[in-house]
Amino acid sequence: MRFTHFLFLLYFLSFLNCKDEKLKIIKIEGQQIIISDSLILDGEIENFIKPFRDNIQKDLDSILAYSAGTYSKTDGELNTAVGNFMADAIYSEANPIFKSRTGHDIDMVIFNHGAIRSALNKGNVSKRTAFELMPFENTVVVIAIKGTQIDSLIDFLRTSKTAHPVSKLKLVLNQEFKIMEAKIKGKNIDKNRIYYVATSNYVYSGGDNMSFFKPNDSVYRLDYKIRNTLIDKFIKLDTIEPVIDDRFIQIK
Repeated sequence: MRFTHFLFLLYFLSFLNCKDEKLKIIKIEGQQIIISDSLILDGEIENFIKPFRDNIQKDLDSILAYSAGTYSKTDGELNTAVGNFMADAIYSEANPIFKSRTGHDIDMVIFNHGAIRSALNKGNVSKRTAFELMPFENTVVVIAIKGTQIDSLIDFLRTSKTAHPVSKLKLVLNQEFKIMEAKIKGKNIDKNRIYYVATSNYVYSGGDNMSFFKPNDSVYRLDYKIRNTLIDKFIKLDTIEPVIDDRFIQIK
């Protein structure tokens, strides 16, 4: 329906109201319209949105950094280069914000392996790269939990045998997947202290069966999208060369 037709309909309904006529809906009908390439574009609408689309595309494709290689979430067993990069980016970008608001440092970062939706491909890195890696609107949440709950978090990582990205946590397992070493920022875990753990709002809600954050001492919502932590990190770097390291490994 063209805009002029819509205005006419409004005018007609207003005219009826002026006549004190009462309108009553007797039937509502709908029709499913399949969106496909067969639909004819409306030239007026297309001309109106084209400048906005062009500006968005230009912004998404602006080069921010360079990736020295292609890094996939399937490259490692218990930690991956791309997962390590993303977890470290969350820490480096979110920690100053958290500390300015609370006076505390983030102790560690964890989020789910499934949240990584693409590889970090070799070549130019842009905002579009961040949207491909993290297309969801997930935000950074910091949860204060007791040291005893860190044990539950570590046990989840141990039993899941999956490369869920972590930062500032070191976890070493033996051949039977039993814990040989577990440290946060190089120190043994103190069951009597409070740890501030950064994750996504999805994980905090129990996503991917990660239920170890509840109950908790307190929750801090930074209103900072994980995707934006990646973009902010890209801007600060020239070349991206993440590696698979020893933060989460099994001794075989």
